This record gives sequence, C-alpha cells and structure tokens, in this order.
Amino acid sequence: MNAIETHNLSKTFHGKIPAVSGLDLVVPQGSVFGLIGRNGSGKTTTLRLVMGLLKPDTGRALALGQELWKAPREIRQRIAYVSQNQRLPGWMNLEDLSRYVSSFYDEWDLGYARRLTRRWEISWKTAVRKMSVGEQRMVALTLALAARPEVLILDEPASGLDPVARREFLNALVDITTEGDGCAILISSHHIEDLERLAEWVGIMDRGRMAVSDRLETLMERIKRVQIILPEGTETPHWDPPGAYSVKIQGSVINAVLDLESPSVLSRFQQIKGARIQMFDLGLEELFFEIQPQRKAINSISEDKSNPILNHA
Repeated sequence: MNAIETHNLSKTFHGKIPAVSGLDLVVPQGSVFGLIGRNGSGKTTTLRLVMGLLKPDTGRALALGQELWKAPREIRQRIAYVSQNQRLPGWMNLEDLSRYVSSFYDEWDLGYARRLTRRWEISWKTAVRKMSVGEQRMVALTLALAARPEVLILDEPASGLDPVARREFLNALVDITTEGDGCAILISSHHIEDLERLAEWVGIMDRGRMAVSDRLETLMERIKRVQIILPEGTETPHWDPPGAYSVKIQGSVINAVLDLESPSVLSRFQQIKGARIQMFDLGLEELFFEIQPQRKAINSISEDKSNPILNHA
C-alpha cells in the first residue's frame, strides 16, 4: 500500500476552471515527494483533497488506503498536516497547544517537541499572538512533527521563515527521513533548492494536472540539455522529436531540451559524419522551467544574429 494515492481526482470551484483535473498521484511509503507548480496550478487543492478537507467532484484521494473525510480516528491520527496559511489560537502558548493537540495523537512525543523548540529557540510560555510570523510557523511545524506521523503533508512549510530558521527546519526533515521510521512526506514548496536536497520523488503540476511525476534521479538522468553542431554546409533538417520540451535551430546549431528515455531520439544526427553532440545536466529548477505542459515553440529560428546560441533558455 502506498502512503498517498489519487486516482482521476478532480475538483472545480463555482463552475470555473477546474482546480484539479484527472490527477493521478502516488507517494510511496517512506518516501519524500516534492510537489512543484506555479501559483494556481492546483497544489494546495490537491493537498486539501488528500487531507479530506475538500470532497472531490470525481475520483478518489487516499491516505494510508482511506479517504480521510470519512476515515476513523485511528487512521487520521497517523497523519499530520501544516497548511499554507495555518492559524493558531493567539491566546494560547506552545505549552497550552501541546497539551490540547496531544489529545488527538496516541504517539505524541513531548520530548521531541521540546528538543525541536530548543533547537529553534521557540518559547513555550509566549502567547502565539506575540510571536513573529516565522515563529508561529515553527510552532505549527513543531505540533505536526511531535505527532510522529506516518504521513506528513506540508503546504509551503518554509513560508515566512528566515534563512536560519528555514535551514533548521530543513535539517529536522532530513532527520525524519534518516531515522528509518517510515514517515512519508508530501511537501509543496516554491523553494526548489530545498526539494532538490530532500525529495526522492518529484511531481510537477500545471493547471490542475500532473505534467510529470518520477524519481528525481530518474528525471535528471532522462532529461538533458542537448547541443548538436552539424558540419559546415550541412542542411539543417526540420526536427520535431518525441519528448522535446524545447528545440531551437540557428544555422547549423541545434539546441534542445529532450527526454532521452528513447535512445533513438538522436540517431539521425549520430549518423551524420562530423556532427558533434553534447549533453548537459539540468538542475531541478531548470527542469521545472522546462517541463511545463505549455511547451515552447519547436523549430523556432532566431532572427537576432547577435544572440549567442547558448543563451536561448
């Protein structure tokens, strides 16, 4: 059983453009899954559907094999969630909140909560309303992590954190993933560099759909920036290969971002005597900008001869 699954999941608000449309998502047990997308791509709605805070129009969203909007307490207490705009009772301090929230979780770890707050220098006696936005964020994260969940769902968890606090939070997540307790983490974040450090799996959403979903290592092995330099005088062919995210031709030079899952995609150029083919790795941020469903124009020819061919991206 996977930690999280969605099957043909769809949700539309007020008859407008669907927020989520036919979404299939799989988060394996014990994995860290990074969900990336532009604002309005459907990430937050997806997480709320998984948490059972929204009911889908069609399809199913499962966590630990059940739809949470109707799951029993013994299932729901094994899952923790920090929303993008989490609001905590301003009159309560962390000690009050810990006492209250712990009643919902059989595996509540008070010692772990205190260790986290010592690391983050968060007071247990200060009322939430007197804390900074970043401190309030860390309190919400402390409450989620102290539940020792089997599934942890985080929507923009580093929002409002200063660089030091963000690093401490990231270190805490790294600790969770290395403790071997099997906690699966689904995290939506605009901090792509954090996900590159944390995530084993990555999904890129656009307009409510999943553009691509795979192991990060696999994506980085498959998708490359490719430059093809043909011999002088060789006629540059029209080229519209499968798996192309962008292709730009200028004279005898072709620059492309390609999914090289099929090794034959470059075969026509490998057969041209004197052709040079170079491949370059992409980081996760570059992958995000390239792997968008609204693919760039194929075979566009630059009219500006002053633009260096490698500055096309």
